[in-house]
Amino acid sequence: MFARLVPHPILSLTLAIVWLGLVNKITPGNVLLGGLLGLVVPMLTSAYWPNRPTLRNPGMALSYILIVLWDIVVANVEVALIILFKPRAALHSQWVTVPLELTSPEAITVLAGTITLTPGTVSTTLSADAGSLLVHCLHTDDPDGVRDRIKQRYERRLMEVFE
Repeated sequence: MFARLVPHPILSLTLAIVWLGLVNKITPGNVLLGGLLGLVVPMLTSAYWPNRPTLRNPGMALSYILIVLWDIVVANVEVALIILFKPRAALHSQWVTVPLELTSPEAITVLAGTITLTPGTVSTTLSADAGSLLVHCLHTDDPDGVRDRIKQRYERRLMEVFE
């Protein structure tokens, strides 16, 4: 019964929180409308989610989020320093191919989103076989180090969360 009423509890909670963030005012009416949206939207779209992703390790998911938030703050500072103080001729933009061990489409999507959210990097292309991700770096002298950092810092953790 609960699974039919709330087919995607995390999505429901996320929708309610996003709604409250969008209206930027917590009132009983906004909380009620956010909760209603959080219940109705997943019910209406549940037919399009036949294989719901499962989190194997929710504690690791929280740890992952905190690490990503920290990395975003650090990368913002690094990019600001690059923009303010590094001459254009000294920039070394690089394309980096990151081979993937992840197989879950949801995990690959989270990885690509994480890379793009982190200032100074953007994930651009997923290979046809979903075996590698092409990433552009604003500045690096060590493309192999960037690849290894993505694999160790993000992909390894996502494997523990999703697979």
